[in-house]
Amino acid sequence: MARKGTHPDLTTYSLFLKSCIRSRNFQLGKLVHTHYLTHSQLHLNSLILNSLISLYSKSGDWAKAKSIFDDMGDLRDLVSWTAMVSCFANNDMGTEAIVTFLQMLENGLCPNEYCFSAVIRACSNVENVPIGRMIFGFVIKSGYFESDVCVGCALIDMFVKGGGDVDLAYKVFEKMPEKNAVTWTLMITRFMQFGFPMEAVNLFLDMVLSEYVPDQFTFGGVISACAELELLNLGQQLHSWVIRTGLALDVCVACCLVDMYAKCAADGSVDDARKVFDLMVDRNVMSWTAIITGYMQSGGRDKEAVELFCEMIEGHVSPNHFTFSSVLKACANLSDPRMGEQVYTHAVKLGLASVNCVGNSLISMYARSGMMEDAHKAFDMLFEKNLISYNTIVDAYTKNLNSEKAFELFHEIEDIGIGASAFTFASLLSGAASISAVGKGEQIHARLLKSGFASNQSICNALISMYSRCGNIEAAFQVFNDMGGRNVISWTSMITGFAKHGFASKAMEMFHKMLEDGVRPNEITYIAVLSACSHAGLISEGWKLFNSMYREHGIVPRMEHYACMVDLLGRSGSLLEAFEFINSIPFKADALVWRTFLAACQVHGNKELGEHAAKMILEQDPYDPAAYILLSNLYASSGQWDNVAIIRKNLKERNLIKEAGCSWIEVENMVHKFHVGDTSHPLAQDIYYELNQLASKIKELGYVPDTDFVLHDVEDELKEQYLFQHSEKIAVAFGLISVSQPKPIRVFKNLRVCGDCHTAIKFISMARGREIVVRDSNRFHHFKNGTCSCNDYW
Repeated sequence: MARKGTHPDLTTYSLFLKSCIRSRNFQLGKLVHTHYLTHSQLHLNSLILNSLISLYSKSGDWAKAKSIFDDMGDLRDLVSWTAMVSCFANNDMGTEAIVTFLQMLENGLCPNEYCFSAVIRACSNVENVPIGRMIFGFVIKSGYFESDVCVGCALIDMFVKGGGDVDLAYKVFEKMPEKNAVTWTLMITRFMQFGFPMEAVNLFLDMVLSEYVPDQFTFGGVISACAELELLNLGQQLHSWVIRTGLALDVCVACCLVDMYAKCAADGSVDDARKVFDLMVDRNVMSWTAIITGYMQSGGRDKEAVELFCEMIEGHVSPNHFTFSSVLKACANLSDPRMGEQVYTHAVKLGLASVNCVGNSLISMYARSGMMEDAHKAFDMLFEKNLISYNTIVDAYTKNLNSEKAFELFHEIEDIGIGASAFTFASLLSGAASISAVGKGEQIHARLLKSGFASNQSICNALISMYSRCGNIEAAFQVFNDMGGRNVISWTSMITGFAKHGFASKAMEMFHKMLEDGVRPNEITYIAVLSACSHAGLISEGWKLFNSMYREHGIVPRMEHYACMVDLLGRSGSLLEAFEFINSIPFKADALVWRTFLAACQVHGNKELGEHAAKMILEQDPYDPAAYILLSNLYASSGQWDNVAIIRKNLKERNLIKEAGCSWIEVENMVHKFHVGDTSHPLAQDIYYELNQLASKIKELGYVPDTDFVLHDVEDELKEQYLFQHSEKIAVAFGLISVSQPKPIRVFKNLRVCGDCHTAIKFISMARGREIVVRDSNRFHHFKNGTCSCNDYW
């Protein structure tokens, strides 16, 4: 036309513009517009002006679109107004879209299905959804809800995205008289995205029964739902289906399959996920991230995850923030912060270092490597800290036993108005429990009550664990009784608490109540209840429970369950039976089982079996200090000082350090720590005066020092002096002069409580009329009126 000197007419310009819009060749469309302005004398009609609004709107130039719309004057029609409403909606300008819609109504125009769909899209956020509900009423009155699929789809999205109301969205879906494959897919996808995977699967089955044909987006949504629900069989059937329909090569479907196989593999392997990945023709960042994340989450294959990341970079696929987050987690699992720093440097180069999930993963990586200073620096570098960032660093400090810093950050969360989450409170409660700071735990309990988390199940479970680990089993039981809904974790936490506190009958009673309530026990529940039997010497009951695990609940005993049975038999003195039981285990007994057996041999003085147990431990781990120390104590208790000297020499040659015994007590929210013979405390003089007074008083009551517990070759008089310098006795003495009546004195020790200390504290509880609770590495001992809750069976 141009070569022949023929000028396009309005119809030709209209065809040009519509073609450019459909093909999304916006630049060419703008050239057509320029050509008209410079070469044509024609007066534009509303048809072309509407196309120009659409062209500039879809290219993201809303200002130019609005300029054209404003200049139209009387040429504006329903299509013009609809195009402008749609322009604002598509460019995240919801308020402007709604205002334009209202202006259109004021001009006497009635909206059609396209206009309704556009303004409803503009209401698909929290701020505008109330207006969207009013427009919904308008839609129903106008009759467009019953006549147009697009309006129904827009309403579904508005209720889900704007209000998070999946139920109302589903009601809209159900009431739609006409549905197509797009409608079904939208509802399936939204169910999946908003945490309803089972509903997504059920809806997919209904779609198939209704004879609608799923497309790649439908399959992507339902395969993702299978991944969340770990429905491997259904996922495999869907995989077969997409192969038959030729959709298996679609990159989105393949990504979902990779993720599904990684999450659903019964043996935890990622081999099937890798097969799908290797067959992919086009691998984008999503597919690489899916397989890297699969390797990272499968356990023990983090090195391969890092190698895949390197391969991804070499293949010139640019990682996104999710990729970096997964690789940093893999580095954390490998305890390789140097590799993590190299990965993070790459994120910095790509401008992704400031993204929260990347920064949070970096914090977690440093924290898990014990590099808390670097973790805090990573936290400080975050451009915008969100609640997850704070939760990550708070959890890191609690896991590294720095509750003071964790609480400081908690106050910061409150001060800046972010508001602590259930995870924040659970982390702080775990931190208080880890250092046995019941005062801190009580403060957090008060805060979470004010914050409205009192009925949160995970919080209640954390409270039960905190109170029981801090020695207040009564408070733990009160929380348990006040819970509205209890899950297996709630019951298991309470059973574990009773077991650790020596209340075996109560633990057994709770276990049977749990079964009566229809709650199925898990592996951890059985460890708790077998431990209760062990601490109380309930051998027949223990055997009965052990044998019922698989028969009644399909739980295959793990190494920890076998260790519990060895402990049960060993504590009772049935060492030969325990030895035979170890040899009957269907797989090789690990160091935990042999260490448990060795401890029993030391308590009962069986040198021969103890030596065998130590040999078995050291075969598996030549650098296990516990084996050397337990064997040394066994020799020392029988006076074989030459053998003790040989073991101590071996420890020194291997640079193995025996964990120093220490005890601590919390008084007025401060933790006071003591080691053997400790004189560093400001009140040391008062403490030792109290110890001397106690020594005299309990001897009058019948206490006789048991010098067999002094594992040093010294004179008896010095041995008795050593006994009264044990850390648990020092901590108890400090408690007596610092904790007022009638509060119980709660002392914690990192090692097993000494037998002489156990006897002495029984007499002290009688002499001073105080309740004393001592937790050692194994259990709690409640001393009152000269007796202990363990009944001297420990």
